[in-house]
Amino acid sequence: MALTDADLTELARRLTAVPGVAGVVLGGSRARGQHTPDSDTDLGIYYRAPLDTARLRELAVAVGGPGAAVTEPGGWGPWVDGGGWLRIAGHPVDWIYRDLDRVHRCWDDARQGRYAFHSQAGHPLGVPDFSYPGELALCRVLADPAGELAALQGRVRTYPRPLAEALVAGLWEADFLIGLARKAVSRGDSSYVAGCLFRLVGVCAHALHGAAGRWLVNEKGAVASAAALPGAPERFRARVDAAFAAVSGDPLQLSVAIDVAADLVLETADACAMMLR
Repeated sequence: MALTDADLTELARRLTAVPGVAGVVLGGSRARGQHTPDSDTDLGIYYRAPLDTARLRELAVAVGGPGAAVTEPGGWGPWVDGGGWLRIAGHPVDWIYRDLDRVHRCWDDARQGRYAFHSQAGHPLGVPDFSYPGELALCRVLADPAGELAALQGRVRTYPRPLAEALVAGLWEADFLIGLARKAVSRGDSSYVAGCLFRLVGVCAHALHGAAGRWLVNEKGAVASAAALPGAPERFRARVDAAFAAVSGDPLQLSVAIDVAADLVLETADACAMMLR
């Protein structure tokens, strides 16, 4: 059985007693109200260094049993940062670290229209640095002793226009990828074409979300989310599926896939321009 809201609030209170922990939020599908009985519970642990991981480990064992473990900051990579995978009362609960000072820096960059996608295991497109403020915008704050998370959340819930414009301007890369993919057709290089298509679809999905003023923080579900946006290109998701379905070692089929994607990039640019008006 999933943990109740009261259970999560009490756990968050105990987490904020750990030196270095500034606050705790509920993220993921449960925060969005889209969870199922099998969904993990994602808790974001916002901290400032030094984080007392020894105390955090003690708490993990206390609530999750002797097999519970947590990492040092950075233990899962440069952008997922670290945390722990626990089972509490038989339910999977993920503790995910977020360096609060870094979240502030990423928000400052987003407000200025600066962003980048960063290499990270498990994220084939890369982690967008604006996902940090986006996560905070979409989460539910469970514990926030100093009120800092709530104050920052109030600001990040207004999507910054400079970031929207920068993401739409970034569609140049999607167009560039179409040209690169076409060069691989004669070789029947399906894996390279598929890689180009994956990235250009991600660039389009982020541009559409930016133009709509909606945070997109993960590749998972990005195409379906983009397709549901008001003003998105018609049949966006079905056409993305059609492009990937045509990827094979046959040069004629690869050309079909790229042609479908090229039309989608053009329509995405038009849709974004309309949404930004």
